[in-house]
Amino acid sequence: MMLKLGVPSKGRLMEKTFDWFATHGLTLKRTGADREYAGSVAGVDGVQLVLLSASEIPRELAAGRIHLGVTGSDLVRETLADWQAQVMELALMGFGHADLVVAVPKAWVDVETLDDLDAVAAAFRAHHGFRLRIATKYHRLVREYLRAHGVADYQLVDSQGATEGTIKNLTAEAIADITSTGETLSANHLKILRDSPVHCSQATLFASRAADWDGVAEIRARLFAKLGVGDVSGLGR
Repeated sequence: MMLKLGVPSKGRLMEKTFDWFATHGLTLKRTGADREYAGSVAGVDGVQLVLLSASEIPRELAAGRIHLGVTGSDLVRETLADWQAQVMELALMGFGHADLVVAVPKAWVDVETLDDLDAVAAAFRAHHGFRLRIATKYHRLVREYLRAHGVADYQLVDSQGATEGTIKNLTAEAIADITSTGETLSANHLKILRDSPVHCSQATLFASRAADWDGVAEIRARLFAKLGVGDVSGLGR
């Protein structure tokens, strides 16, 4: 039986993941053509590399189809309800940093905080007859965040791409999106509210609680020793 390690299949996230494992004495390689999702692991016998999109990895972990997975902490928290019951966070990897933030038009000079947004949302509904729209693809995280901060008169509208353009296109009045520098938001005449971010994300190594760990106990011990991860309880025997 092989221990399955899921990592992002392309781009800078894949490259940084490969670099991180290399610093721990493991060589991850993509094999075959660019469109083939095959790979290899050298440094610990019995580890199979599984190349997936970062957004697929949380579900594969939850289903137990992979033992370990590298993905953004935002994707795990958004995709998996009660995520800590389904996966275990093993290591913060120090790259892929991005903040999930709430942003509004710069022209809203009186809106700087969530309290201001709540007041504007109530006035917006009274004036327009429908709730202020916030475009995002992070529905779970944003809903929990706004509830915790007492913002009520809003509706989330789904946006799977170019979220910052939804205000210009008149499909939303505010947005909640991932940003690393804030430059794209500023270029689209948006400003980030002063409150703490919805979530500060980075690439993280997760372990599946549903995977069959009993059959890979020795492989796990060798791999975790390489990675500097304690042989944690709660993952099989």
